[in-house]
Amino acid sequence: MGFGLRKIIAGAAEIIMTEKLPSIVIVGRPNVGKSTLFNRLTGTRRSIVTNEPGITRDRIYGAVTWDGKPFELVDTGGIVPDSQAAIPREILRQARKAIDAATTVVQIVDARTGPVPLDLELAELLRRAGKPPIIAANKVDTPQQAYLAAPFYEMGDSVYPISAEHGFGLDDMLDAITASFAKGDAPEALPEINVAIIGRPNVGKSTLLNRLVESDRAIVSPEPGTTRDAVDTVTIRDGVAYRFLDTAGIRRKGKTTLVAEKLSVIMARRHLERADVALLVVDASLGVTAHDATIAGYAEESGRSVIIVMNKWDLALELAREKAGTPPKRDPKSARERIIRGAAGKDRFRSKRGAPRPKLAGGRQAAVADKFNQAVLTADSARSQSLRLSSSVNPGNLAKDYETIVRAKLKFLSYAPIVFLSAKTGDRAEKLFPLIDKVAAARRRRISTGELNRWLSEVDLERGTSPASRKMKIYYITQASSSPPTFILFTNQNKPIHFSFERFLENQLRERFEFIGAPIRFIQRLRKVGKRRVFRP
Repeated sequence: MGFGLRKIIAGAAEIIMTEKLPSIVIVGRPNVGKSTLFNRLTGTRRSIVTNEPGITRDRIYGAVTWDGKPFELVDTGGIVPDSQAAIPREILRQARKAIDAATTVVQIVDARTGPVPLDLELAELLRRAGKPPIIAANKVDTPQQAYLAAPFYEMGDSVYPISAEHGFGLDDMLDAITASFAKGDAPEALPEINVAIIGRPNVGKSTLLNRLVESDRAIVSPEPGTTRDAVDTVTIRDGVAYRFLDTAGIRRKGKTTLVAEKLSVIMARRHLERADVALLVVDASLGVTAHDATIAGYAEESGRSVIIVMNKWDLALELAREKAGTPPKRDPKSARERIIRGAAGKDRFRSKRGAPRPKLAGGRQAAVADKFNQAVLTADSARSQSLRLSSSVNPGNLAKDYETIVRAKLKFLSYAPIVFLSAKTGDRAEKLFPLIDKVAAARRRRISTGELNRWLSEVDLERGTSPASRKMKIYYITQASSSPPTFILFTNQNKPIHFSFERFLENQLRERFEFIGAPIRFIQRLRKVGKRRVFRP
């Protein structure tokens, strides 16, 4: 990535630093243990590890400190140099970007299978690029198996037998790699807003990520389920740091058959828990589906603030113009029969199937023909008028109509703002950053106890109390925490309040205090019910 933002991971903490860090890039053919080594060195489970080849596709960035020397670590997808398939070609392109910025390239090979032509071809490719690789012969679990690395000396002079799974041999390899690296202190942390991009497969999440960070960061393909690992990228805009997490498309449980797909869904929901704000991406050309509502429910249950992103707005406008310019299909023959039916009379026209059609007199037939021609001309006029109207579809009015439909299907996200954009063309995408700032600020907002209770004294609680229930009294309210805003209620009830009253209270709270995009939680302190003590003289 050159100069600019660099991130360091020390355990589970992620920090942004502005100086340049040495970059170590892990490359290799599919299924040789690259992601296992990445997870071992970073101390995380960022990369998905299974026996299926080709799981990792995008570049995954992490950071490691070895012997006081911090460096950047990059995991890449399995490289197949001469493949003409779309996904392997994109994986190679992403890997080339990481290799070009690399300080050192570590090529992982499988010591148990020995050198294969693909290993030799990749090593030659790296040498031609001016990045001679360090060979890490993986799957050498014990010192007695170190001889398995000997055949790989034909690929280079620096060969290290290692076990990414068990950690054998990693210290010697890291000592050699970081020998020229400078020792550095822990970088200063910068505040950032964590934004998760979630949605169904193939709704444009990776395209939106690339648009927001202004870089070709994630692989984009028409094939659903292209993204497997969560891809996170940090960008700074107007002095604010944003960490965008592009998650895998969340499929229905019944449609996740491969182990990698199931793990991708699990990881996507886990990364959602790391976020402050969730961008729920919906395909505007298809509208809100039942599965979109399910994913929205995941975000709401997790307590994340939500922004509904209606992507592919350009396609929705195009479809609206096509529908406005296409009148209903009319069959001239059926239109003529309807006209004749009107002239001949309903009773006269009704007959058994197969009976001859009624015949009209000459003058009457001419009148019917004139009426038919007039109807055809009227239809042609309506068609031409519709074509003129097709170019004048008002995007603003269409967005209002769409918003009404979206609100009706996602009633439980009534507090979430909606933005219509096209990630592909960039139209209206600039509206997202100010909206993210506003939603993130609302999520962190705290209200003093005095101000809350002054607001409470102005609320007519009887409007929200069910007639059959005990009259509701709230003695006291205070904000317990933020992110999301959580309030404690001290009431006269000995049972939990009804959800309808809770919704009423939430709406009243939102009217006074702006909590755009943020879910509100209530904790009720129930009144203790005990036996009354009777004091007798």
